[in-house]
Amino acid sequence: MQYRRLGRSGLQVSELSLGSWVTYHNQVDIGAAVELMAAARDAGVNFFDNAEVYAMGKSEEIMGQVFRQLGWARHTYVVSTKFYWGIAREGLTVNFQNTLNRKYLMQAIDGSLKRMQLEFIDLVYCHRPDPHTPIEETVRAMSDMITQGKALYWGTSEWSAADIRAAYEIAERHHLHKPVMEQPQYHLFHRQRVEQEYARLYEDMGLGLTTWSPLASGLLTGKYRNGIPEGSRASLESMSWMRDQLQDTAKNGAVVQLEAVAKDLGCTLAQLAIAWINHNPRVSTVILGASRLSQLQDNLGALAVTPKLTPDVLARIDEITKPLAT
Repeated sequence: MQYRRLGRSGLQVSELSLGSWVTYHNQVDIGAAVELMAAARDAGVNFFDNAEVYAMGKSEEIMGQVFRQLGWARHTYVVSTKFYWGIAREGLTVNFQNTLNRKYLMQAIDGSLKRMQLEFIDLVYCHRPDPHTPIEETVRAMSDMITQGKALYWGTSEWSAADIRAAYEIAERHHLHKPVMEQPQYHLFHRQRVEQEYARLYEDMGLGLTTWSPLASGLLTGKYRNGIPEGSRASLESMSWMRDQLQDTAKNGAVVQLEAVAKDLGCTLAQLAIAWINHNPRVSTVILGASRLSQLQDNLGALAVTPKLTPDVLARIDEITKPLAT
């Protein structure tokens, strides 16, 4: 495992990390979470990603219990959470759903700290942009979390380049803590934002990337070529919205062609897809998702594949996937 700086910050994160979206509480209980996180740490992973809305707070609770059970020293790992959708579902919740207003954010961090049983969270993200709240209000609230010692770094997830730049410039103008990282979706079929839209931000503000969905929710493993397998992520009722995209005929055809590339490199499709992202020097860390130990171990094998991605191999991959990428 190698470690990369998170953008222009001094913080170093493992090039592969482990997230809990969809899996924790839905597919992974506390026992499995302990097994997965322990194995990830043994492989050198030091960053574990979460969000307030994952399983309506249950994912944070499980991860907090894992930290307690494994007894890791707090300085040895980096943990994140994200705010926007909210989990308050009782009473008048107009200020606590789909927002980045100050009231919501300053109470959301306290809820996450309690669920995760932590004194501070390393990375906090604005999980989506909020067009109804002034960016300055959001920037000041996120900066105050850091000033109060409840978080160490803050960033965004799925924000436009224009909004990220606006937040950065507001923070700079008012001497506030600046956004350090963005968490975008990035994989072989979803590239434009990372490779084009954000291009100027890497040099201008030192933006770091903690990318999610490296396997396009399983599409890049080949498992959806013949429909939706029982027990897969897409078989969950809560994830039914993604079934059509996972059964996309053209993309599944490209996956078949990628299998030949993976075979030539002596790796799995998943390892090839993860290694391709890891090869991008703009990416600080690739967030993996896993519901089984064998799945995690296979994904971690991508580390050995990254050096094999020569210019010729990358060109071959581009020829297959780039015409279908957004």
